[in-house]
Amino acid sequence: MKGLFGVVSLLIALAIVGLVAVKQLRAVGRVSATTSDVNADAAPGTPPDATVREHSQRLQDKVRSDVVKALEQGARKDEAEK
Repeated sequence: MKGLFGVVSLLIALAIVGLVAVKQLRAVGRVSATTSDVNADAAPGTPPDATVREHSQRLQDKVRSDVVKALEQGARKDEAEK
């Protein structure tokens, strides 16, 4: 009897985790690694026929410049407080 309750509890916990996972996946949407999907999400200025490698490089450059901009803005804020 004790083993049966353990199995039933495990199945209930698994069902709850599964429902939460499905809900999260629906909220985020399906992720696809096709080239057309990558080009659809491309940054402005990216040619529509850009390869995944080119898109990745542009994205890395954008993130790098955004981080530098944020650090410079923080440094200016610190200098203004002195």
